[in-house]
Amino acid sequence: MTATATPSTSPESSGPDALRSDVRQFLTESIEAGAFTPETDSWMTGFDAAFSARLGKRGWLGMTVPTEYGGRSRTPLERFVVTEELLAHGAPVAAHWIADRQMAPSILANGTEEQKRRYLPGIASGTTFFAIGMSEPDAGSDLASVRARAVHDSDGWTITGTKVWTTGAHVAHAIVVLARTDGEHGDRQKGLSQFVVDLPHPDIEVRPLRSIDGQAHFNEVVFHDARVPSSALLGARGNGWSQVMGELAYERSGPERYLSTMPLLRAWAARLAEAGATPDQRRTLGTLTARAWALRRMSLRVASELNAGRKPDFLAAMVKDLGSTFEADLVEAVRSAGALVARRDGGDPLDRMIAQSILHTPVFTLRGGTNEILRGIVARGLGVR
Repeated sequence: MTATATPSTSPESSGPDALRSDVRQFLTESIEAGAFTPETDSWMTGFDAAFSARLGKRGWLGMTVPTEYGGRSRTPLERFVVTEELLAHGAPVAAHWIADRQMAPSILANGTEEQKRRYLPGIASGTTFFAIGMSEPDAGSDLASVRARAVHDSDGWTITGTKVWTTGAHVAHAIVVLARTDGEHGDRQKGLSQFVVDLPHPDIEVRPLRSIDGQAHFNEVVFHDARVPSSALLGARGNGWSQVMGELAYERSGPERYLSTMPLLRAWAARLAEAGATPDQRRTLGTLTARAWALRRMSLRVASELNAGRKPDFLAAMVKDLGSTFEADLVEAVRSAGALVARRDGGDPLDRMIAQSILHTPVFTLRGGTNEILRGIVARGLGVR
Protein backbone atom coordinates (compact mmCIF):
# COMPACT_ATOMS: atom_id res chain seq x y z
CA MET A 1 0.00 0.00 0.00
CA THR A 2 2.85 2.38 0.74
CA ALA A 3 3.42 4.54 -2.32
CA THR A 4 6.15 6.90 -3.42
CA ALA A 5 5.35 10.49 -4.27
CA THR A 6 5.63 11.19 -8.00
CA PRO A 7 7.28 14.45 -9.03
CA SER A 8 5.26 16.93 -11.06
CA THR A 9 5.90 16.96 -14.78
CA SER A 10 4.92 20.60 -15.07
CA PRO A 11 6.29 23.64 -13.26
CA GLU A 12 4.44 24.92 -10.21
CA SER A 13 2.22 27.85 -11.07
CA SER A 14 2.96 31.19 -9.50
CA GLY A 15 -0.56 31.78 -8.20
CA PRO A 16 -4.25 30.86 -8.50
CA ASP A 17 -4.81 32.66 -11.82
CA ALA A 18 -1.82 31.01 -13.51
CA LEU A 19 -2.81 27.69 -11.97
CA ARG A 20 -6.36 28.00 -13.32
CA SER A 21 -4.96 28.73 -16.77
CA ASP A 22 -2.73 25.64 -16.57
CA VAL A 23 -5.61 23.39 -15.53
CA ARG A 24 -7.94 24.74 -18.22
CA GLN A 25 -5.32 24.20 -20.92
CA PHE A 26 -4.70 20.64 -19.74
CA LEU A 27 -8.41 19.83 -19.67
CA THR A 28 -9.10 21.43 -23.06
CA GLU A 29 -6.25 19.49 -24.64
CA SER A 30 -7.42 16.27 -22.95
CA ILE A 31 -10.96 16.69 -24.32
CA GLU A 32 -9.66 17.50 -27.80
CA ALA A 33 -7.42 14.42 -27.67
CA GLY A 34 -10.39 12.24 -26.70
CA ALA A 35 -8.99 11.43 -23.24
CA PHE A 36 -12.48 11.97 -21.81
CA THR A 37 -15.92 13.24 -22.74
CA PRO A 38 -17.40 15.84 -20.34
CA GLU A 39 -20.21 14.38 -18.25
CA THR A 40 -22.43 15.60 -15.44
CA ASP A 41 -21.87 14.16 -11.95
CA SER A 42 -18.41 12.98 -13.03
CA TRP A 43 -17.03 13.19 -9.48
CA MET A 44 -19.44 10.42 -8.49
CA THR A 45 -19.43 8.15 -11.55
CA GLY A 46 -16.39 8.99 -13.68
CA PHE A 47 -13.88 6.34 -12.59
CA ASP A 48 -10.61 6.57 -14.55
CA ALA A 49 -7.54 5.47 -12.59
CA ALA A 50 -5.16 6.51 -15.38
CA PHE A 51 -6.60 10.03 -15.43
CA SER A 52 -6.25 10.29 -11.63
CA ALA A 53 -2.60 9.25 -11.93
CA ARG A 54 -2.05 11.96 -14.56
CA LEU A 55 -3.43 14.57 -12.16
CA GLY A 56 -1.15 13.22 -9.44
CA LYS A 57 1.90 13.57 -11.66
CA ARG A 58 0.96 17.19 -12.31
CA GLY A 59 0.78 17.89 -8.58
CA TRP A 60 -2.98 18.47 -8.61
CA LEU A 61 -3.87 15.90 -5.95
CA GLY A 62 -2.89 16.05 -2.29
CA MET A 63 -2.23 19.73 -2.89
CA THR A 64 -2.60 20.77 0.76
CA VAL A 65 -0.77 17.70 2.09
CA PRO A 66 2.71 18.56 3.44
CA THR A 67 5.58 17.68 1.14
CA GLU A 68 7.05 15.31 3.75
CA TYR A 69 4.03 13.05 3.09
CA GLY A 70 4.20 13.33 -0.69
CA GLY A 71 1.91 16.36 -1.05
CA ARG A 72 2.51 19.85 -2.41
CA SER A 73 2.01 22.08 0.67
CA ARG A 74 -0.12 24.44 -1.40
CA THR A 75 -3.05 26.54 -0.19
CA PRO A 76 -6.73 25.51 0.13
CA LEU A 77 -7.57 28.23 -2.40
CA GLU A 78 -5.24 26.68 -4.97
CA ARG A 79 -6.83 23.28 -4.37
CA PHE A 80 -10.25 24.89 -4.76
CA VAL A 81 -9.21 26.30 -8.15
CA VAL A 82 -8.17 22.86 -9.43
CA THR A 83 -11.27 21.03 -8.20
CA GLU A 84 -13.53 23.76 -9.57
CA GLU A 85 -12.08 23.44 -13.06
CA LEU A 86 -12.15 19.63 -13.01
CA LEU A 87 -15.83 19.65 -12.06
CA ALA A 88 -16.86 22.39 -14.48
CA HIS A 89 -15.22 20.45 -17.34
CA GLY A 90 -16.90 17.18 -16.30
CA ALA A 91 -13.58 15.36 -15.91
CA PRO A 92 -13.50 11.70 -14.69
CA VAL A 93 -12.32 12.26 -11.11
CA ALA A 94 -14.41 9.74 -9.14
CA ALA A 95 -11.58 7.26 -8.52
CA HIS A 96 -9.55 9.60 -6.31
CA TRP A 97 -12.28 11.98 -5.19
CA ILE A 98 -13.05 10.70 -1.68
CA ALA A 99 -9.38 10.06 -0.88
CA ASP A 100 -8.28 13.53 -1.93
CA ARG A 101 -11.30 15.43 -0.60
CA GLN A 102 -11.71 14.13 2.91
CA MET A 103 -9.46 11.19 3.74
CA ALA A 104 -6.24 13.13 3.28
CA PRO A 105 -7.28 15.88 5.74
CA SER A 106 -8.78 13.29 8.12
CA ILE A 107 -5.62 11.17 8.21
CA LEU A 108 -3.53 14.30 8.65
CA ALA A 109 -5.69 15.40 11.58
CA ASN A 110 -6.30 12.05 13.27
CA GLY A 111 -3.91 9.44 11.87
CA THR A 112 -0.80 7.95 13.37
CA GLU A 113 2.57 8.67 11.82
CA GLU A 114 2.48 5.18 10.33
CA GLN A 115 -0.93 5.83 8.72
CA LYS A 116 0.23 9.17 7.30
CA ARG A 117 3.30 7.62 5.67
CA ARG A 118 1.32 4.59 4.51
CA TYR A 119 -1.60 6.34 2.79
CA LEU A 120 -0.89 10.01 2.05
CA PRO A 121 1.79 9.59 -0.68
CA GLY A 122 -0.53 7.29 -2.61
CA ILE A 123 -3.42 9.75 -2.31
CA ALA A 124 -1.21 12.58 -3.59
CA SER A 125 0.01 10.52 -6.54
CA GLY A 126 -3.51 9.44 -7.53
CA THR A 127 -2.80 5.75 -6.99
CA THR A 128 -4.55 5.09 -3.65
CA PHE A 129 -8.35 5.31 -3.60
CA PHE A 130 -10.71 5.30 -0.62
CA ALA A 131 -14.33 4.42 0.10
CA ILE A 132 -16.35 5.54 3.14
CA GLY A 133 -18.35 3.12 5.29
CA MET A 134 -20.83 5.31 7.16
CA SER A 135 -24.45 4.66 6.12
CA GLU A 136 -26.14 1.41 7.15
CA PRO A 137 -29.26 -0.53 6.04
CA ASP A 138 -32.62 0.72 7.35
CA ALA A 139 -30.99 3.77 8.96
CA GLY A 140 -31.69 6.36 6.26
CA SER A 141 -29.64 9.50 6.95
CA ASP A 142 -29.50 8.78 10.70
CA LEU A 143 -25.74 8.37 10.87
CA ALA A 144 -25.73 7.92 14.66
CA SER A 145 -27.81 4.77 14.24
CA VAL A 146 -24.66 2.67 13.78
CA ARG A 147 -25.00 -1.10 14.26
CA ALA A 148 -21.62 -2.20 12.91
CA ARG A 149 -19.46 -3.22 15.83
CA ALA A 150 -15.72 -3.58 16.36
CA VAL A 151 -14.40 -5.74 19.23
CA HIS A 152 -10.82 -5.52 20.41
CA ASP A 153 -8.63 -8.36 21.68
CA SER A 154 -4.92 -8.95 22.09
CA ASP A 155 -4.43 -9.55 18.35
CA GLY A 156 -6.43 -6.67 16.91
CA TRP A 157 -10.05 -5.84 16.04
CA THR A 158 -12.96 -7.89 14.69
CA ILE A 159 -15.45 -5.81 12.67
CA THR A 160 -18.97 -7.09 12.02
CA GLY A 161 -21.78 -5.32 10.18
CA THR A 162 -22.98 -3.91 6.87
CA LYS A 163 -22.48 -0.55 5.17
CA VAL A 164 -24.46 0.70 2.17
CA TRP A 165 -24.11 3.41 -0.50
CA THR A 166 -20.33 3.07 -0.32
CA THR A 167 -19.25 4.81 -3.50
CA GLY A 168 -16.29 3.20 -5.26
CA ALA A 169 -15.70 0.38 -2.75
CA HIS A 170 -15.22 -1.98 -5.72
CA VAL A 171 -12.14 -0.05 -6.87
CA ALA A 172 -10.91 1.36 -3.54
CA HIS A 173 -7.64 0.33 -1.93
CA ALA A 174 -8.98 1.11 1.56
CA ILE A 175 -12.23 1.95 3.33
CA VAL A 176 -12.71 4.07 6.44
CA VAL A 177 -15.35 2.48 8.67
CA LEU A 178 -17.45 3.97 11.46
CA ALA A 179 -18.27 1.28 14.05
CA ARG A 180 -19.37 0.99 17.65
CA THR A 181 -16.51 0.02 19.95
CA ASP A 182 -18.13 0.83 23.29
CA GLY A 183 -21.62 1.10 24.78
CA GLU A 184 -24.91 0.08 23.20
CA HIS A 185 -26.91 0.99 20.10
CA GLY A 186 -28.98 3.51 22.06
CA ASP A 187 -25.89 5.48 23.06
CA ARG A 188 -26.05 7.10 19.63
CA GLN A 189 -22.98 9.33 19.08
CA LYS A 190 -21.05 7.99 22.08
CA GLY A 191 -18.73 4.97 21.84
CA LEU A 192 -18.08 5.19 18.09
CA SER A 193 -14.65 4.82 16.48
CA GLN A 194 -13.16 4.90 12.99
CA PHE A 195 -10.95 2.34 11.28
CA VAL A 196 -8.90 2.35 8.08
CA VAL A 197 -9.22 -1.09 6.50
CA ASP A 198 -7.28 -2.17 3.41
CA LEU A 199 -9.22 -3.64 0.45
CA PRO A 200 -9.66 -6.23 -0.87
CA HIS A 201 -10.01 -8.21 2.36
CA PRO A 202 -10.87 -11.94 2.63
CA ASP A 203 -13.61 -11.27 5.21
CA ILE A 204 -15.17 -8.27 3.49
CA GLU A 205 -17.74 -8.72 0.72
CA VAL A 206 -18.41 -5.91 -1.76
CA ARG A 207 -21.76 -6.19 -3.54
CA PRO A 208 -22.72 -3.74 -6.35
CA LEU A 209 -25.89 -1.65 -6.04
CA ARG A 210 -27.18 -0.62 -9.46
CA SER A 211 -28.73 2.81 -9.83
CA ILE A 212 -31.50 3.82 -12.22
CA ASP A 213 -29.05 4.45 -15.08
CA GLY A 214 -27.69 0.91 -14.86
CA GLN A 215 -24.33 1.92 -13.38
CA ALA A 216 -22.97 0.37 -10.19
CA HIS A 217 -20.79 2.96 -8.48
CA PHE A 218 -22.62 2.36 -5.16
CA ASN A 219 -21.98 -0.79 -3.14
CA GLU A 220 -23.13 -2.75 -0.14
CA VAL A 221 -20.10 -3.75 1.95
CA VAL A 222 -20.49 -6.64 4.39
CA PHE A 223 -17.95 -7.25 7.17
CA HIS A 224 -18.01 -10.97 8.04
CA ASP A 225 -16.14 -10.78 11.38
CA ALA A 226 -13.31 -9.09 9.50
CA ARG A 227 -10.00 -9.16 11.36
CA VAL A 228 -7.87 -6.02 11.22
CA PRO A 229 -4.75 -5.07 13.20
CA SER A 230 -4.84 -2.73 16.19
CA SER A 231 -3.07 -0.15 14.04
CA ALA A 232 -6.22 0.17 11.87
CA LEU A 233 -7.86 2.41 14.50
CA LEU A 234 -8.02 5.99 13.16
CA GLY A 235 -7.77 8.62 15.88
CA ALA A 236 -8.82 8.05 19.47
CA ARG A 237 -11.13 5.20 20.48
CA GLY A 238 -14.61 6.60 21.07
CA ASN A 239 -13.90 9.84 19.18
CA GLY A 240 -15.38 8.63 15.90
CA TRP A 241 -18.43 10.90 15.89
CA SER A 242 -16.39 14.08 16.30
CA GLN A 243 -13.96 12.95 13.59
CA VAL A 244 -16.79 12.11 11.18
CA MET A 245 -18.40 15.53 11.69
CA GLY A 246 -15.09 17.11 10.74
CA GLU A 247 -14.92 15.02 7.57
CA LEU A 248 -18.50 15.85 6.62
CA ALA A 249 -17.70 19.55 6.57
CA TYR A 250 -15.32 18.79 3.68
CA GLU A 251 -17.84 16.46 2.05
CA ARG A 252 -20.81 18.81 2.22
CA SER A 253 -19.31 22.16 1.34
CA GLY A 254 -17.03 21.53 -1.64
CA PRO A 255 -17.72 22.80 -5.16
CA GLU A 256 -19.06 19.36 -6.16
CA ARG A 257 -22.20 20.29 -4.23
CA TYR A 258 -23.19 22.87 -6.83
CA LEU A 259 -21.11 21.99 -9.89
CA SER A 260 -22.27 18.42 -10.59
CA THR A 261 -24.44 19.65 -13.45
CA MET A 262 -22.26 22.57 -14.53
CA PRO A 263 -21.00 20.67 -17.64
CA LEU A 264 -24.61 20.70 -18.84
CA LEU A 265 -24.89 24.46 -18.33
CA ARG A 266 -21.57 25.02 -20.12
CA ALA A 267 -22.65 22.86 -23.05
CA TRP A 268 -25.98 24.67 -23.33
CA ALA A 269 -24.30 28.08 -23.09
CA ALA A 270 -21.93 27.05 -25.91
CA ARG A 271 -24.93 26.01 -28.00
CA LEU A 272 -26.63 29.35 -27.40
CA ALA A 273 -23.46 31.25 -28.27
CA GLU A 274 -23.32 29.38 -31.57
CA ALA A 275 -26.99 29.37 -32.53
CA GLY A 276 -28.26 32.47 -30.76
CA ALA A 277 -30.47 32.84 -27.70
CA THR A 278 -33.96 34.18 -27.08
CA PRO A 279 -34.53 36.78 -24.31
CA ASP A 280 -36.01 34.05 -22.07
CA GLN A 281 -33.02 31.80 -22.64
CA ARG A 282 -30.61 34.62 -21.80
CA ARG A 283 -32.60 35.31 -18.62
CA THR A 284 -32.46 31.63 -17.62
CA LEU A 285 -28.73 31.46 -18.30
CA GLY A 286 -28.11 34.61 -16.27
CA THR A 287 -30.21 33.46 -13.34
CA LEU A 288 -28.45 30.09 -13.14
CA THR A 289 -25.03 31.74 -13.39
CA ALA A 290 -25.87 34.17 -10.59
CA ARG A 291 -27.03 31.34 -8.31
CA ALA A 292 -23.86 29.37 -9.01
CA TRP A 293 -21.75 32.40 -8.20
CA ALA A 294 -23.50 32.94 -4.85
CA LEU A 295 -22.96 29.27 -3.93
CA ARG A 296 -19.32 29.58 -4.93
CA ARG A 297 -18.85 32.43 -2.47
CA MET A 298 -20.46 30.37 0.30
CA SER A 299 -18.29 27.35 -0.48
CA LEU A 300 -15.16 29.52 -0.40
CA ARG A 301 -16.23 30.82 3.02
CA VAL A 302 -16.40 27.27 4.36
CA ALA A 303 -12.99 26.47 2.89
CA SER A 304 -11.62 29.53 4.68
CA GLU A 305 -13.18 28.44 7.98
CA LEU A 306 -11.72 24.93 7.63
CA ASN A 307 -8.33 26.36 6.81
CA ALA A 308 -8.50 28.43 10.01
CA GLY A 309 -9.09 25.28 12.04
CA ARG A 310 -12.73 25.98 12.79
CA LYS A 311 -15.69 23.59 12.30
CA PRO A 312 -18.31 25.32 10.11
CA ASP A 313 -20.82 22.45 10.40
CA PHE A 314 -24.02 24.37 9.83
CA LEU A 315 -22.58 26.59 7.09
CA ALA A 316 -21.37 23.47 5.27
CA ALA A 317 -24.84 21.95 5.66
CA MET A 318 -26.35 25.12 4.19
CA VAL A 319 -24.06 24.92 1.15
CA LYS A 320 -25.02 21.31 0.55
CA ASP A 321 -28.75 21.99 0.98
CA LEU A 322 -28.83 24.99 -1.36
CA GLY A 323 -26.25 23.53 -3.76
CA SER A 324 -27.94 20.19 -4.32
CA THR A 325 -31.26 21.98 -4.87
CA PHE A 326 -29.59 24.24 -7.42
CA GLU A 327 -28.10 21.28 -9.31
CA ALA A 328 -31.55 19.78 -9.83
CA ASP A 329 -33.12 23.15 -10.70
CA LEU A 330 -30.42 23.66 -13.34
CA VAL A 331 -31.32 20.42 -15.12
CA GLU A 332 -35.01 21.29 -15.34
CA ALA A 333 -34.33 24.92 -16.32
CA VAL A 334 -32.01 23.94 -19.18
CA ARG A 335 -34.34 21.17 -20.35
CA SER A 336 -37.31 23.52 -20.40
CA ALA A 337 -35.63 26.65 -21.78
CA GLY A 338 -33.65 24.69 -24.35
CA ALA A 339 -36.64 22.56 -25.43
CA LEU A 340 -34.34 19.55 -25.15
CA VAL A 341 -35.55 15.99 -25.59
CA ALA A 342 -33.70 13.53 -23.35
CA ARG A 343 -32.20 10.62 -25.26
CA ARG A 344 -29.78 8.10 -23.79
CA ASP A 345 -28.41 6.92 -27.14
CA GLY A 346 -27.67 8.58 -30.47
CA GLY A 347 -28.91 12.00 -31.46
CA ASP A 348 -27.59 15.27 -30.17
CA PRO A 349 -24.82 15.21 -27.49
CA LEU A 350 -26.78 17.79 -25.52
CA ASP A 351 -29.84 15.50 -25.53
CA ARG A 352 -27.69 12.66 -24.15
CA MET A 353 -26.26 14.92 -21.46
CA ILE A 354 -29.72 16.07 -20.36
CA ALA A 355 -30.81 12.41 -20.17
CA GLN A 356 -27.83 11.55 -18.00
CA SER A 357 -28.52 14.56 -15.77
CA ILE A 358 -32.19 13.66 -15.29
CA LEU A 359 -31.30 10.12 -14.24
CA HIS A 360 -28.82 11.41 -11.66
CA THR A 361 -31.05 14.16 -10.25
CA PRO A 362 -32.90 12.07 -7.60
CA VAL A 363 -29.68 11.38 -5.70
CA PHE A 364 -28.49 14.99 -5.45
CA THR A 365 -30.49 15.71 -2.29
CA LEU A 366 -29.85 12.29 -0.72
CA ARG A 367 -26.09 11.73 -0.77
CA GLY A 368 -24.06 13.35 2.01
CA GLY A 369 -27.21 13.64 4.15
CA THR A 370 -30.76 14.39 3.06
CA ASN A 371 -31.88 17.99 2.91
CA GLU A 372 -34.20 17.37 5.87
CA ILE A 373 -31.22 16.32 8.01
CA LEU A 374 -29.17 19.25 6.77
CA ARG A 375 -31.91 21.76 7.58
CA GLY A 376 -32.02 20.38 11.12
CA ILE A 377 -28.28 21.06 11.44
CA VAL A 378 -28.76 24.58 10.10
CA ALA A 379 -31.62 25.19 12.55
CA ARG A 380 -29.45 24.08 15.48
CA GLY A 381 -26.64 26.30 14.24
CA LEU A 382 -28.99 29.28 14.16
CA GLY A 383 -30.27 28.46 17.63
CA VAL A 384 -33.87 27.91 16.58
CA ARG A 385 -34.00 24.20 17.36
